[in-house]
Amino acid sequence: MNGVMNLAEEVIVDGALTLGQFLNYEGIIESGGQAKWFLSEYEVFLNGELETRRGKKLQDGDQLDIPEVGSYIIKFGEQ
Repeated sequence: MNGVMNLAEEVIVDGALTLGQFLNYEGIIESGGQAKWFLSEYEVFLNGELETRRGKKLQDGDQLDIPEVGSYIIKFGEQ
């Protein structure tokens, strides 16, 4: 099969978190305070839609695409 594959990284988290918390969790930003700046400088797509709210709650199965950074699929771990 010679199609283009989606190489999204599956990220398992303990439970609900916000977009800003995710960026910090993954080491994309150094602190939660940088989330507002990051979202103003970089395009972040949540399930194909541009997202600019650092407080947006991520759900199990959500896909984040950040050009020049990476693609991620959010998975909630067993609790």
